[in-house]
Amino acid sequence: MQRRRAGTIAVVSALGLTAVLGGCGLTGDSGEVTLKLVAADYGDSKANSSQAYWDELAKAYEAKHPDVKVDVTVYSWNDVDREVREMVEDGKAPDMAQIGAYSDYADQDLLYRADDVLSIPVQANFVSQLAAAGQVGGVQYGLPFAASTRVLFYNRTLFDEAGVTPPKSWDDLAEAAEKLKDKGVKFPYALPLGAEEAQAETMQWLLSGGGGYTDDVGSYAVDSPQNVTTFTWLRDELVGKGLTGPVAPGKLNRADAFAAFASGEVGMLNGHPSLMKMASDKGVKYGMVTTPGIDGESKNTLGVTDWMTAFKKNGHQEEIGDFLGFVYNDQNVLDFSRRYDLLPVTTSASQVMATAQEDKNLKPFLDELLLSELYPVGNTAWASVSADVKKRIGQAVAAGGSPSAVLGQIQATALRAGSAE
Repeated sequence: MQRRRAGTIAVVSALGLTAVLGGCGLTGDSGEVTLKLVAADYGDSKANSSQAYWDELAKAYEAKHPDVKVDVTVYSWNDVDREVREMVEDGKAPDMAQIGAYSDYADQDLLYRADDVLSIPVQANFVSQLAAAGQVGGVQYGLPFAASTRVLFYNRTLFDEAGVTPPKSWDDLAEAAEKLKDKGVKFPYALPLGAEEAQAETMQWLLSGGGGYTDDVGSYAVDSPQNVTTFTWLRDELVGKGLTGPVAPGKLNRADAFAAFASGEVGMLNGHPSLMKMASDKGVKYGMVTTPGIDGESKNTLGVTDWMTAFKKNGHQEEIGDFLGFVYNDQNVLDFSRRYDLLPVTTSASQVMATAQEDKNLKPFLDELLLSELYPVGNTAWASVSADVKKRIGQAVAAGGSPSAVLGQIQATALRAGSAE
């Protein structure tokens, strides 16, 4: 039985994963319903655009549900959040949007709750950390869609030439970077704190130093002593000693750092699963280890998930729920994850991936997912904090920069944004 606040009923398969329709039409009449879905593109070329995935999925769903059409528009990550926001502001919200954040829409009461649209088995099948990150005030609005974690990538060839082994601690990392620099490696450690994804690299380092954006009760603590210590160490022991390469960290974007690694110019950097294919395609021999921490392997790593949201605007609660039940069945979750080197967001698909030989390259990331910590996306101040991190954090490690002052400015942004909620 579907757990829907409207009290509607549908049939659930024996596996409890895919909700299917029984009896009469979706709307109670013979009218056809069109669901509008806006999604982000995970491909790096037209050939592997996410549009092809969604078109195939929609076609398969429509074949079993002739009264429902699924209209999917895919935008690049540079555009998708803005496009959805403009649609919402124009009063033309899609039925579903697969995007980077959800809490501001939930705060405006524009979204269905997860239990408005998902069956109990589907909702319960989300990986627990991801489901928890989708909550606002203890209620889940964000539906995890695709996940990844971070590990330290290193260039095996450059490490062998420099006579170093993969680092386990910050001191190990600095020592290895020194030896790589002595061998002429362009970027001994690539530190991308540029505007593209500075919030990710920042959080990875904060976690490795025993801190984070928030404290144990979820309040922002950006300028905590642990975080100030972390960025002071980065400024003095890596950047100040010329171990992060010729591009200032505040000017280095993640995509450029990944491209440099794939070109053999980087000794080591934090990376997510997509870097495996990039490096392999260029013939780079790489290894992966747990992110180094202040006094040994980091106890926490960064986990990232993107979000599926269901908007109330068009009133298609039942149809949205049935389609999402199809989206989240194991076959489709695994298909998407394998196409784009991402991690499944459901427990059952994760269990399949953990033992499948074809997924062995993703296992290190899958293992880290259970230890991961996600951005505080359920806090509506996060959008402002993330934007401020992208704007300022590079200044914290620049020559003469003050980590305490920069982190204090970001903390002030968090407090202002929080008080404006």
